[in-house]
Amino acid sequence: MSAWLNVNVQYWRVASLVLATMIAIPIVVVFSAWLTPADDVWQHLARTILPELVRNTLVLVLGVCAGVLLLGVGLAWLTAMCEFPGRKIFEWALMLPLAVPAYVLAFVLVGLLDFSGPVASAWREVFGRQAWFPEVRSTWGVITVMVLAFYPYVYMLARTAFQNQGRSLLDSGRVLGLGPWSAFFHVALPMARPAIAAGAALAVMEALADFGAVSVFNYDTFTTAIYKSWLGLFNLNAAAQLASLLLLFVLVAVFSERRLRKRARFDAQHKGAHKDRFCLGKGHAWMATGVASLVLAIAFIIPVGQLIVWAASVIVEDLDARYLGFFFNTIFLGASSALLVALGALVLAYSYRLRPDMLTKVAVRISTVGYALPGSVLAVGIMLSIVWLDEQLILAVQSLFGVEIQQILAGTVLVLILAYIVRFLAVAYGPVDAAFERIRPSILQAARSLGCSNWQILWRVSMPMLRGGILSAMLLVFVEVMKEMPATLLLRPFGWDTLATRIFEMTSEGQWQHAALPAVTLILVGLVPVVMLVRRSSEH
Repeated sequence: MSAWLNVNVQYWRVASLVLATMIAIPIVVVFSAWLTPADDVWQHLARTILPELVRNTLVLVLGVCAGVLLLGVGLAWLTAMCEFPGRKIFEWALMLPLAVPAYVLAFVLVGLLDFSGPVASAWREVFGRQAWFPEVRSTWGVITVMVLAFYPYVYMLARTAFQNQGRSLLDSGRVLGLGPWSAFFHVALPMARPAIAAGAALAVMEALADFGAVSVFNYDTFTTAIYKSWLGLFNLNAAAQLASLLLLFVLVAVFSERRLRKRARFDAQHKGAHKDRFCLGKGHAWMATGVASLVLAIAFIIPVGQLIVWAASVIVEDLDARYLGFFFNTIFLGASSALLVALGALVLAYSYRLRPDMLTKVAVRISTVGYALPGSVLAVGIMLSIVWLDEQLILAVQSLFGVEIQQILAGTVLVLILAYIVRFLAVAYGPVDAAFERIRPSILQAARSLGCSNWQILWRVSMPMLRGGILSAMLLVFVEVMKEMPATLLLRPFGWDTLATRIFEMTSEGQWQHAALPAVTLILVGLVPVVMLVRRSSEH
């Protein structure tokens, strides 16, 4: 029996190692592109746009980081520790911008604030045709959009950290002679710093991975350069070398986030302390309400309202068989990817429970790094791998059957689903692993003592208790796949369009109204995980 169990465990370990290898291959392939000498195209890129790409990326990272820290920490402090009109609504409503993809928010604000947009036109009507109006297609414009789209990452984590601290720590600082601002900067902020920095790192990673928003603003970054090198210059090797440089930025953010998350456990815990909030004066209270209202309006209410207006104006024209094709393609990719990714997460989590040694731990760590990979980097790594594999398969088919074929795997839906599995396995692993943590080890030990195999323990004992975690994982992956743009643009088969690619095509042509209907659909679907996060945060 012991030998049989050991063999059974090895099967699960091999499965987890296969998943880890599948995640690691695109990363290794991207960096291996430097083994091929740079050709004229890469040298041209290095001489002309590379300095601009590095400068734009650094400016974007610094601007987004500063913006999300200012907005996220400020709003988190107000809703967690202060009492003001509308606080109970704002504490959950300020997370709603998470449901709006950055590229959707980008084209809505450009459509409203561009020279020919309604806001700029009304401004010139009131103040004259020569009146100055800020240029929205600028560095500050793209940074503003990303700050509004990604500040909830900092807000969510910082608010929980401030709630756990409570007011007693600040009162202790006041007793020791600290003023209100000194107590905040010297007591509350340092204790919440690990959570705040982790949220900022997540926002920075999202900004580095973004492709749609920077495309709307014509703001060249590594993601746009990868796209142009691949589909514009038809040079996959140059795209891979650009992807490797982008990956270096991302790895720094990942390393920082994980280091800071390890320190987050030292935050103080004071259950129920958040109920004792500071009562702001009348003027300050209404000022807090105004700031929260302004952020919510610009980041969610106005964009969604404008999208609904645009969608209503073209719904008769756009709601046709083509739109239904985009919708069903998106649903198919989301559902199939969610099922496969949840299965992979289940294999990883159960393998670690069966044998939590160093090898399995490393396999889990590698397998869950995919979410940090920008979609464009992942697409390059997977395509290079698939092209090599296709060459080997074509040679094998020709030698065995004498049949000449052009491609086998490249350009198929399978490659796109593979990219989603690599990208979002970490998203599913969290809920599944948390569900395993809630299962008492004594229950599994009792089942094993009755002679159950590992398969029987998983299927008959664990699965009923894992159902909620698995469904949550599938839902999160489903929504992420629906919104994913860069990997879908680069890897989709010819003619296989989704809602996200439809938005990209319409915004590239400046047709904001025709991009509105698929955008509204994505926002409605994206509200589901946001509601889940709101309910979870309200339980703390």
